[in-house]
Amino acid sequence: MTQPALLGGIEAGGTKTICLIGTGPDDIRAQIQMPTRTADETIPDIVAFFRERSVELGPVARVGLASFGPIDRDPLSATWGHVLTTPKTGWAGADFAGAVARALDVPVTFDTDVNGAALAEGLWGAAQDVADYAYLTVGTGIGGGIVANGRLVHGAMHPELGHMAVPRDPETDPFEGHCPFHGDCLEGLASGPAIEARWGHPAYDLSADHPAWAMERSIYLCWRPI
Repeated sequence: MTQPALLGGIEAGGTKTICLIGTGPDDIRAQIQMPTRTADETIPDIVAFFRERSVELGPVARVGLASFGPIDRDPLSATWGHVLTTPKTGWAGADFAGAVARALDVPVTFDTDVNGAALAEGLWGAAQDVADYAYLTVGTGIGGGIVANGRLVHGAMHPELGHMAVPRDPETDPFEGHCPFHGDCLEGLASGPAIEARWGHPAYDLSADHPAWAMERSIYLCWRPI
């Protein structure tokens, strides 16, 4: 019987990066988690993981790379595989997918981290019986993946759900937001770094009855497309 091919997976978030090797979600042969530092620091560590584990497990046939954004995922673009303008230090303009593909000499499929998560929910998770759904994540940034009729929605670029406008009354809420591009968009008001900037402490240090959580709920209730 032919053995299934080994596949590589990379989930690069704003804070941490996870790499794994396996044939599917029930057969993970190797996995590692590392902090997401600059591109010059993180990409070599990713490549080293796959090269080192291939000695024991064998080489991977291809790699799926789901990255924080914004990214260029257009295969016809001259900057396919690159991270675009981003507040993440040391990543703007980095050729992420290209560097991994060249170093490992394998095809790389490239998309956003939230799109990767959205697909996984449809294949193996909470959206297995749903054709139309959205996946939203709140962390270092805020992002969303949209699936319509079983297919990811892309458009000209990835739908940046976290950068939509949120109505804000400066009289009752003087916090101007933490997003370097839009200030008080959803991500600028309600992401992990925004919570810390607003209250002076990271979210995990705030008690369950801290007023931050009532503020978070009110922000999401006001969230609307631009």
